[in-house]
Amino acid sequence: MSPSAPQLQQRRVIIDGLSIFTRLGGQQFHAPAIVLVHGMGVSSRYMVPLAEVLAGQYPVFAPDLPGYGSSDEPGPVLGVLELADFLDRWMDAMGLEQAIFLGNSFGCQIIAEFALRHPLRIDKAILLGPTTDRHARTFPKQLWRFIRDAPNERLSLGWVLLREYLRSGPRRLIRNIQMTLADSLEKKLPGVQVPTLIIRGERDPLVSQLWVEELVGLLPQGQLVVLPGAGHVPNYSHPAALMQAIEPFLRPVAAPTVQ
Repeated sequence: MSPSAPQLQQRRVIIDGLSIFTRLGGQQFHAPAIVLVHGMGVSSRYMVPLAEVLAGQYPVFAPDLPGYGSSDEPGPVLGVLELADFLDRWMDAMGLEQAIFLGNSFGCQIIAEFALRHPLRIDKAILLGPTTDRHARTFPKQLWRFIRDAPNERLSLGWVLLREYLRSGPRRLIRNIQMTLADSLEKKLPGVQVPTLIIRGERDPLVSQLWVEELVGLLPQGQLVVLPGAGHVPNYSHPAALMQAIEPFLRPVAAPTVQ
């Protein structure tokens, strides 16, 4: 954390009998709340650099989904649909009526499902490195692309991911991989009616330029930004540049003036 970055707080709420952990900050601001949804097998820990930057101007919430990070294990590994519905109940517990949602990787798939099932609760969506590229939707291809992304990320991310993957365990990781590959994001996006910004890191080997251009074309209100120099996880490696890239999208749309 930089000396000027706001200190994030921590909160626990009980949902469906599970203790759910959330990092939050920027509660003094009256701007729209931003919910950060983590990716496959990890937790809100790798969202901290971006959360700290956002917390300087926006209320920000970064939950650990059930079975990940510091949240309780629900037993069965929850699928995309179940995680989307869980976010709805989590918003009730946190006192959030509506929010902007930003997800990375597998988190984008959860947000797309959430937007379809709970459209009144999402104001805007930001899909950062949306998976899974339909042009490489096999485990060997995804693993090779994941390995190729390593030089594009901060060295410390490797230790964060290793810790998170060990904590998740092989059963949850295998199930996560299966869900990620089986879930077709391109089938959902035509039904997402909120303004949606897709962001691809310029050096992201997991998410091709062809793929994100296809996705933007499917969205009723889609925009695309390519982040120079970034890989698959700009929320950890390039938080300040990412904040600058999404800031115009976060601003409320001014109502037209009456002449």
